[in-house]
Amino acid sequence: QRKNPFSSDDRLASKPKHTHRGDPTYGRPPEGSRTEQRGKDAHSHVGKEVEELCSIIRRTGEVGEDGHVSVTFGQLFETYVTISNKVVGILLRARKHGLVHFEGEMLWQGKDDDVVITLL
Repeated sequence: QRKNPFSSDDRLASKPKHTHRGDPTYGRPPEGSRTEQRGKDAHSHVGKEVEELCSIIRRTGEVGEDGHVSVTFGQLFETYVTISNKVVGILLRARKHGLVHFEGEMLWQGKDDDVVITLL
């Protein structure tokens, strides 16, 4: 429709052209769009949840010989699940940013209750 000279839909004419891999705008919403703002808001919200998770680990965990605070996944799950049902996802995000450490790729309730999560 963008190429159709008989189309009267202005929304189609204002859409950005497709970008290709390697282009800095590839895979990103148009600057100033509502989609971009929703993405920024979501990023901020997840960041706050990661901070909250770290503070809960600090409050409920115990300081080890190395000076780092540690807590078991089972204990953290029981404490944090009343705040958010995204415990594992937030833990993975915190590990990606180097804030926590635990063994394994994924943690499962029940099976991994004894896995130690260390706040870095």
